[in-house]
This record gives sequence, C-alpha cells and structure tokens, in this order.
Amino acid sequence: MIRHVVLVGLMGSGKTTIGRRVAGTLDRHFVDADAALQEISDRTIAEIFERDGEDAFRDLEADTFEELLEHHEPCVIASGGGLVLRSDNRARMRRREITVVFLDATPAFLASRVERKVHRPLLHGAEPPAEVLTRLHATRAPLYAEVADITVPIEPFHSSSLKPKQAMAESIAALVLAHEQAVRV
Repeated sequence: MIRHVVLVGLMGSGKTTIGRRVAGTLDRHFVDADAALQEISDRTIAEIFERDGEDAFRDLEADTFEELLEHHEPCVIASGGGLVLRSDNRARMRRREITVVFLDATPAFLASRVERKVHRPLLHGAEPPAEVLTRLHATRAPLYAEVADITVPIEPFHSSSLKPKQAMAESIAALVLAHEQAVRV
C-alpha cells in the first residue's frame, strides 16, 4: 500500500503550492517538510543556516523527513530542495510505499519565481539567483531523477493553462493514482 507522496525539486518549482492542491485532490493530508522542521526546531531555516551551518541543517532535515515518514498518516510531503543530497534520504524515498514526484523546470524559469524571496538562504550570496539555480540544478537534477517515480515538467503548465497550478495538481494526482495502482498489482 502506498502511504506517502513526496514532491521533490528545486526551490521555486511549486512543491508547497502544488503539494497542497495534490493533497486536496487525493484527499490526503499535506505536510511541508521545511515548515515541520521549523516547528520542531523552533527556528527558521535561515537561523539554522546562520547559526549552525548547512550540515547541521541537513541533519535536522533528514531527522524531520524520517519522522514524517514514520509517524504520520498517508500524506503528501513537500520536501526541501536539498533533501536528496544525502544518500540515506534517497534510500528512504526509494521505498515501495512512497511515490516520489519530481517537479522539473529550467533554472531560468525557477529564478524568475524565487529572486525576491527572502527566506531562501542559498540565494543570499553575491551570485545572481539564476547562477545559483543553474549550479544547484546541475548537482541535484540527477539525484531527483534517481528517486523519482514520476517526473513532471512544470513549465508547459504555466504556458498553456489559464489555471496552471490546478491543471498541474490534477495531472499529478492522476499520475500518482496510476502509479499506485501499478505498484499494487
């Protein structure tokens, strides 16, 4: 039995926004892994990065993800963009009872969606967001593809639909249900 749907992808791909809609369509609970991490640690992601560094953040991220998978009813989880960096997280995502959906987009498209977001610690350097996202995409896209059961290019939805988020959520929900049915057989 499939218990969880995990959305992966770079920042700006819509994991949280689309995840909420997919959860509603599938009649499952929604959990934003970054929000859960902040609630558990009682600090923002930016504060954790600043005070403890990225490695400490990745430790908390892995612990939070494991907790979400083990102690929550079936849900849709919007993961943090870097969750795939650790092999133990990728191994968890490959479990049979989890469906992983990779929301894929070009770095330029994502940069247009995140450049004004102040809560993104990896975008606070001198490097322009498009360059940061290009570098992250080169590193992370193969890891997202490695764990993905379903890959959804998000840009076509934004160029061909009057309601791209709703169209994307409905498409993803249908793909998830088809995948879950195929895995059960």
